[in-house]
Amino acid sequence: MRNPIGGHVPVAGGLARTGLAYARELGAEAVQVFVANPRGWALPAGNAAQDERFREECAAESIVAYVHAPYLINFGSHTEATVQQSVDSLRHSLRRGRDIGALGVVVHTGSATGGRPRAEALAQVRERMLPLLDELTHDDDPFLLLESTAGQGASLCSRTWDFGPYFDALDAHPRLGVCLDTCHIFAAGHDLAGPGGMKQTLDLLVGTVGEGRLKLIHANDSKEAAGAHRDRHANIGSGYIGEEPFRELLTHPAAEGVPLVIETPGAKEGHIADVKRLKSLRR
Repeated sequence: MRNPIGGHVPVAGGLARTGLAYARELGAEAVQVFVANPRGWALPAGNAAQDERFREECAAESIVAYVHAPYLINFGSHTEATVQQSVDSLRHSLRRGRDIGALGVVVHTGSATGGRPRAEALAQVRERMLPLLDELTHDDDPFLLLESTAGQGASLCSRTWDFGPYFDALDAHPRLGVCLDTCHIFAAGHDLAGPGGMKQTLDLLVGTVGEGRLKLIHANDSKEAAGAHRDRHANIGSGYIGEEPFRELLTHPAAEGVPLVIETPGAKEGHIADVKRLKSLRR
C-alpha cells in the first residue's frame, strides 16, 4: 500500500473551506490541522457544518486527516496548573479529532520541568494521560500519537529508545502510536543522512515499540546538523538530511502505508514542491 503524502494546512476561515482548498493546491492525500490555537489554552467548540463538510470531502477524496494538539501541552510539568490545562487541551483535541474523522492526534512528549527526576515525570504522564487513552472507546476515536522532540532541555523522549519508557508508562495502550518527525529525530542524534541511517533508525524504533505502532511521519528536512538538538525544519532535500534518506524511508517495511505530512518552511509554492518531491521519491 502506498504512503499518502500531504501537509499541515491552515484552517483559519474554516476546516473545509480553507484547509481542504489549500490541500487540493498541494495535491495532498493527507492533511494535518490544528483544532485550537497551538500556542494557547482556549478550547473552541468548532463549527458543526464545517466538521461535517470536512469529514465528507476527505472521505470522498480519500484524504486521511490528523490533528496536531497545542504545543503548550506538557504532562511532565512540575506545575499543576500546566498539567491540568494539558489534560483539558488534549481531551479537547481528541474529541475534536473524532468530530472531524481524524485518524490520529499528535502530541509532543514533553519534558521534566523544575529539575524533577525523569521517573517522577513519567509517573505523572501515566497518572494523567492514561485515563485519556482509556476514554477512547469508540471505533472512530483517533489514535494518540506521541511525537518526540529534538532533545532540548529535560526532554522525556527524543531518541528512539526513549519511546520505550513512555510506552511502558502508558501500558503500551492499544490506542497509542508514534508520530516520527524526521527533523526532530535527526536533531536528537540519529544520523539519518549517514549510510543506512534511516533504516537503522526505523529498525530501532520498531525494536522499541513493536510493529504497527508507527502511524504518521512528519517529513521535514533539517537546517541543523545531526545531534544539534535544535528544531529547525528545512524543505525536503535542502537541509542536512537530504533527499535520499526519504527514499529509504518510503521503502522501509515499518513505513508501509504510513502517511507523510510536511511541516516545512516557506509559502505555498515551497509546500507544493515538497509534496511533489516526496511523491517522486515514492515512485
